[in-house]
Amino acid sequence: MANRLEHKSAFVVGGNSGIGLAIAAAFVAEGARVTIAGTNATKNAAAVDQLDQLGSAETVRAIQLDVSDRESCFEAVNQVVETSGSIDVLVNGAGIYASRQFEAFTHDEFSRILDVNLHGPFHLTQAVLPHMKSQQWGRIINIGSSAGKWASRNQAAYNVSKHGLIGMTRCVAVEVGGTGITVNALCPGMVETDMSDALEREQADASGTTPEAVKAGLHGRIAMGRYLQPDEMAGLAVYLASDESSGMTGQSIMVDGGMVFV
Repeated sequence: MANRLEHKSAFVVGGNSGIGLAIAAAFVAEGARVTIAGTNATKNAAAVDQLDQLGSAETVRAIQLDVSDRESCFEAVNQVVETSGSIDVLVNGAGIYASRQFEAFTHDEFSRILDVNLHGPFHLTQAVLPHMKSQQWGRIINIGSSAGKWASRNQAAYNVSKHGLIGMTRCVAVEVGGTGITVNALCPGMVETDMSDALEREQADASGTTPEAVKAGLHGRIAMGRYLQPDEMAGLAVYLASDESSGMTGQSIMVDGGMVFV
């Protein structure tokens, strides 16, 4: 099925690499007008070039954005509405990670992860809701994580941020129910991205082993025996962004290769 997002304007935050870029590409392929956002202008430009090659008639745009800056989040949303005419889909996909034993986290380290992974989606969701309410239609997709479903060693700040994001997903879904807006969380397991590379290195340092050993151990915890690819997240994101998901809200959906069963 194609053109499920025709005439829709999507703002994919964190759309310049990894899962966010894969989602942006799928949205473009389905006919959406797409604006991506990220902190790195060079990566933003490279992502726009890649997305433009998909042959969409619509122009793909990029905004340089630090989601921890509340004022910048509101300005970015207003910019999307001004340039694209509306904002129909928001993907909250910006995220950072650090591996530490709980007692080793400094206040600044812990707070920075919450500022990006949890407060950023808070700012952006507050910014888009008036626009979505005025048009009586909207889709908010929060990129959660399997880390938001359970506890794990040496990543307390990241896990806390993702537990909070899943909770916020449910709460906002309840408050906007009946307005034509749905709010859901897509929760990846281990996906092969720059973040998974960093996780392997940092977990190896924290546990006195090698990145290769960490990766092998993680593969052993996944029923499919491998990391997933960013593209494997995109199909669900298209569904959640489309009219097809009109009856689904407040959900946190795992795409983890069966990690939860091992």
